[in-house]
Amino acid sequence: MNNDDNDAIMAAGGQETPASFEELPDPVRGAQAPAEPPAGGGLSLLYDLPLPVSVELGRARLPVQEILGLGRGSVIQLDRLAGEPVDLFVGDRKFAQGEVVVMGEQFAIRITRILASGTALAGATH
Repeated sequence: MNNDDNDAIMAAGGQETPASFEELPDPVRGAQAPAEPPAGGGLSLLYDLPLPVSVELGRARLPVQEILGLGRGSVIQLDRLAGEPVDLFVGDRKFAQGEVVVMGEQFAIRITRILASGTALAGATH
């Protein structure tokens, strides 16, 4: 309580009025129990869920003026050397590292290292 609160109480005759609260209905009453998960539930329910996977070749920081000057044919130097491992992300989490390879006419990633958090995810069975 601060001085303004004390002044307001004194102006109201020095009496404090207790707060009253409306009783709310019990949200559980009348609610249905959650359905049992299907047999073999757990993490296996998520096995067919598609997740976004992306690969980061490298990063660069450019001043706004340089970004505004980018056009067709512009080259941006990244912070990684050719042949260095690239980062593999699942969602926004770094999951593994790998090397860029070519399969037919498409790029692919050969995984060379699973990160610790990825190992826990890959080994989860329930």
